[in-house]
Amino acid sequence: MARRPEDEYDYLFKVVLIGDSGVGKSNLLSRFTRNEFCLESKSTIGVEFATRTLKVEGKVIKAQIWDTAGQERYRAITSAYYRGAYGALLVYDVTKGTTFENVSRWLKELRDHADSNIVMMLVGNKTDLKHLRAVATEDAHAFAEREGLSFLETSALEATNVDTAFQTILAEIYRIISKKNLASAADAAASPATLREGKTIAVGASDGGAAARKPCCST
Repeated sequence: MARRPEDEYDYLFKVVLIGDSGVGKSNLLSRFTRNEFCLESKSTIGVEFATRTLKVEGKVIKAQIWDTAGQERYRAITSAYYRGAYGALLVYDVTKGTTFENVSRWLKELRDHADSNIVMMLVGNKTDLKHLRAVATEDAHAFAEREGLSFLETSALEATNVDTAFQTILAEIYRIISKKNLASAADAAASPATLREGKTIAVGASDGGAAARKPCCST
């Protein structure tokens, strides 16, 4: 069977990583997209992104993962990059309580700048540092439930739950996009006289059709 060219995909989904500086966003990105981890990684300046293509329910999904700098002075720059995002991982460091406390602020910023239907996941990183844990799993899980977020703990160093986190959020994005496409097809087939006003499901700045085969930035 002929191998599918790498630049062929059914959908492209932009996902942003947000959270305080030093929580491990860059290493989550490199672990997921290149299966690499760098102990000497430096703080991201501005924004970086990388891609990985994978299959979700038989469809080829190209994930474009954006690593937004956590430093305060870059927040005005990075806020523009929330636009067009279909998903977001809010990352904190399980060994630093302040990074978890600041998740509320990042969540507010995300809700202010991103599409209201963006898929969000809370991620507690650095679970390999068990002896330094400062944030209880139960507390983070309770926060996620209150805010309507999915939740996972990860270790970019040990590659624990990293693929699971990204695959879970991409599968949820695809489920919503698929449902929207099905609803659009049903609406198109219905008689105008039978259409009822309702709420349209929308994720990101563009609809499902635009997400398919249309990059959200030039590479």
